[in-house]
Amino acid sequence: MKILTFDIEEWFHILDYSNVRNVKNWSNYESRIQENMETIFKILDSSNVSATFFVVGWIADKYPNIIKKISDLGFEVGSHTHSHQLSFELDRKSFFKDVERSIYTLEDTTGKKVKSFRAPGFSITEKNKWAFEVLYELGIEKDSSVFPAKRAHGGLQSYKYTTPSLLEYNGVQLKEFPINTFNIFNHHIVFSGGGYFRLLPYPLINTMTKKSSYIMSYFHPRDFDYNQPLLTGLSLPRKFKSYVGLKNCRPKLERWLSDYDFIDLNTANNEINWDTAHIIKL
Repeated sequence: MKILTFDIEEWFHILDYSNVRNVKNWSNYESRIQENMETIFKILDSSNVSATFFVVGWIADKYPNIIKKISDLGFEVGSHTHSHQLSFELDRKSFFKDVERSIYTLEDTTGKKVKSFRAPGFSITEKNKWAFEVLYELGIEKDSSVFPAKRAHGGLQSYKYTTPSLLEYNGVQLKEFPINTFNIFNHHIVFSGGGYFRLLPYPLINTMTKKSSYIMSYFHPRDFDYNQPLLTGLSLPRKFKSYVGLKNCRPKLERWLSDYDFIDLNTANNEINWDTAHIIKL
């Protein structure tokens, strides 16, 4: 099972870049979302594949035409929060209000119920597992926020099952679609999205894909925009992660979609027998 998803945000929505943590500063940067979304639509059309879109509510507020087009093309629209902040830096009340606002905005824009969610930066960690309770309270049924490996934004390493499973926490249950990992010498390697996908050579991605029974991909509009401006003040590691491989990402993804069959989250959800799925209690 190979699932194709996109996180819809602006090119400057880099989580550990302090200049853009305040939503009020976002108007200081040029918008590139319209052009970058057209690139994604062209990739999907030429590859004849469906995908699920996790959308920042602020984008839907500012560019409702983009979200309407996603929905009108038949793609599922899920929440990626409203203000694209690290979830573990918010308290429970703030997180609830932010996700609730995104859901209302997206539903008003598309006229369809929002049932899927992904946290920015996969930022549900050991310290804020209560976020799963909040998602359940807000009507979310499918989550893809678990990053079951170490990462800059924490990850949830206690989640040992890296395929679709039923997540249970404090009496609530969600269908969880975690990011997949690949074990190399007892190190859990991620390769299916973002900077990981841009950095790795295609032959290695191809080898790991062949040996993986489950893939959860995740891409951003900025991953295909090699003409985007260079943000000033980034650390060298962050600059490398954010800008490496931009020029080759589109042809690499198109090759991947040609070599393998990808489906969207709803199709995957319908193909899984949840009665026999693993239950992961946190």
